[in-house]
Amino acid sequence: MIALLVAGGFALVFTLLTMPLFVKLFHRLKWGQFIRDDGPQSHHTKRGTPTMGGAVMIAATLLGYLLAHLFTLWRPTLSGLLVLFLMVGLGLVGFLDDFLKISRQRSLGLRARSKIAGQALVAIVFAVVALEVNNGDKLKPASSAVSLIRDTAIDFAGLGPVVALVLFIAWAMIMIWGTSNGVNLTDGLDGLASGASVAVAFAYVLIGTWQSNQNCALATTRAVNVNPSLCYNVRDPRDLAVVAACLAGATLGFLWWNASPAKIFMGDTGSLALGGALAGLAILTRTELLLVVLGGLFVLITMSVVIQVGYFKMTGKRVFRMAPLQHHFELAGWNEVTIVIRFWIVAILFVGLGLGIFYAEWVVSAQ
Repeated sequence: MIALLVAGGFALVFTLLTMPLFVKLFHRLKWGQFIRDDGPQSHHTKRGTPTMGGAVMIAATLLGYLLAHLFTLWRPTLSGLLVLFLMVGLGLVGFLDDFLKISRQRSLGLRARSKIAGQALVAIVFAVVALEVNNGDKLKPASSAVSLIRDTAIDFAGLGPVVALVLFIAWAMIMIWGTSNGVNLTDGLDGLASGASVAVAFAYVLIGTWQSNQNCALATTRAVNVNPSLCYNVRDPRDLAVVAACLAGATLGFLWWNASPAKIFMGDTGSLALGGALAGLAILTRTELLLVVLGGLFVLITMSVVIQVGYFKMTGKRVFRMAPLQHHFELAGWNEVTIVIRFWIVAILFVGLGLGIFYAEWVVSAQ
């Protein structure tokens, strides 16, 4: 618990207190947001607002994690470091994309192929290490089985080690690419993506803590009363909770400055990093499919783009006034703050539903 409080508290305070300094620095560096001409006209007032604030969130998360381990004299774990690697790696891809947009003064940064290749490279390294590296007889960070709340019967291991690794890499890439781009598409209004991400990250603080208290490694210890049939076969759940606490704290502190009217934007640097970290937490806590529920708002917004593009290609007509979904409501006359608050409510409801499913599975299994 102390590690969680130190990690989340430091990350929160760091972003709260240092963000004004970075806003001034980014102004001097002329790292201002470029606004698309085909977007809502009200967004043109945001032109020049500093972007790439996600770099500060990443720094706060890393420093919070480091400080928590120094304070508790507790070794970092491979699982925690893997999630941080995923966050930093995708953040770097987003940073390159943001930097090209700024330097070229247009809304197009990295080419789609280059961006996907960068995301894929980071995802492949994460997947290989997560599935292949262990410490003696300890669990590997990831499992070759597709998971919902625990591993399901869909296990790639039955197809042989090489095929299992290839399929797991493909599955991890889909999750990481989908989640990081889902958060990226949601980041279209002041505070929308950051607020929703705080809720999902906090859910993983609770999930990691619960899994730590009900871990299968404790079931073999007589001093701890853990039912072997109900325990969670997850490696390093407590450290994953610490990473989630850092993520929640850093994003919450950023939200203070990102709320309307935003003083700074996270950019692709932040959105890709946040999405990658959430995907990493889902994979390593064995809650891969549960992330679809926890991050339901990201799914809805992503699907609005898929539906819009697909329907337009087939019929030449549009389902929404504009995609992603939040811009449809803008063009329908909704105030930006109203949209953000209502979408936050939707995000919180999805998180509540996901946590309810997570806990209900344990209760039902205990009966």
